[in-house]
Amino acid sequence: MQKHNGMRPQDIVVLLKILTYREKRWTLMEMSKALQISLSEVSSALERNRVAGLVNQSKRKVNTLALRDFLIYGLKYVFPPQVGTSVRGILTAHSASPIKEHITSGNDNYVWPYYKGTKRGFSVAPLYENIPKFIDNDTQLYEYLVIVDTLRVGKAREIEIAIKELDKRIKDYVK
Repeated sequence: MQKHNGMRPQDIVVLLKILTYREKRWTLMEMSKALQISLSEVSSALERNRVAGLVNQSKRKVNTLALRDFLIYGLKYVFPPQVGTSVRGILTAHSASPIKEHITSGNDNYVWPYYKGTKRGFSVAPLYENIPKFIDNDTQLYEYLVIVDTLRVGKAREIEIAIKELDKRIKDYVK
């Protein structure tokens, strides 16, 4: 029996990336390039997710009900948000789409710190450190990560919106 040594932040990013592929066949190499992590780390992440019951035995299909529960009820405890001072970066949480369209808020933005970023806001450490480097060209993954950050740092109303957005996307994946 495989021992589970705990989740790592990239494990969640790998799961979210799988959701973006939907029915498309993907390879470990594609995943590695897309997320800018090594092949062995992708493989290890998939194995940890399999042991945790978040992917099926073939490590190809996400257990969406388990992932949903983990993201909503456990993620902020396993990977607590680290909010800091105002910096330049990439919008995240309820400061970005698809959440921001549902909220009328002040000027308080949340950003992943990144020197190439164009917005200012309170810094939120990204779930996985490489996210700002690869997120430019992956709108679907970016939206999932925005939802995840909203679940981590949002208040009740933002979290409710994030859950609805997550459910909508999971429903599309299951079809």
